[in-house]
Amino acid sequence: MSAIPTAVVLIDLQEGFFEFPDLADNRELMIRECNWLAREARAGGHQVIVVNTVHRRDRSTWTLKMLEDGQGFNFEGSRQAEPLEGLDLRPAAVLAKTRDSAFFGTGLAEHLRASGIRRLVLAGVTAESCVSATGRDAFAHDLEVVYARLAIASSDADRGWTDLENLGVDFRQPILNRPDLERLLGGT
Repeated sequence: MSAIPTAVVLIDLQEGFFEFPDLADNRELMIRECNWLAREARAGGHQVIVVNTVHRRDRSTWTLKMLEDGQGFNFEGSRQAEPLEGLDLRPAAVLAKTRDSAFFGTGLAEHLRASGIRRLVLAGVTAESCVSATGRDAFAHDLEVVYARLAIASSDADRGWTDLENLGVDFRQPILNRPDLERLLGGT
């Protein structure tokens, strides 16, 4: 199952996202599960790629919603933009994004092509936005995707998991638990 070159992509595991009460409760679980995923990936010889949302204070990178609300988020150099304390993501490629999809303006597609990666294991926040947007775009780039069930959090669980379940059906992107991920990554 792991013969396909694979990368674990960890999305938006930053302090700013876990300031929201609906995600704060998942903080320790996310740290534990994402550390486990990263260890499994490294043990199996797979890449770990971290994609963080980072914006500029000058509004040049803000989304329409941020501009309408007049409020920015995860500014360069701020505590919000920092990785969650307790994550062990080394060694990892780190990319910055300004939109939901980890592919938008990041060079991720080029990095994956150059590395020969054909499958992604997606994890992070949130199921209903950045994780699902990345899964949709991965499909458009002809990449296989699986979602790491315990390493994904949602600010709206009903909507978020429905989105991922629909992607599972529409694009054949399964949601996997630890035993299946362990087999796929071929770690310890």
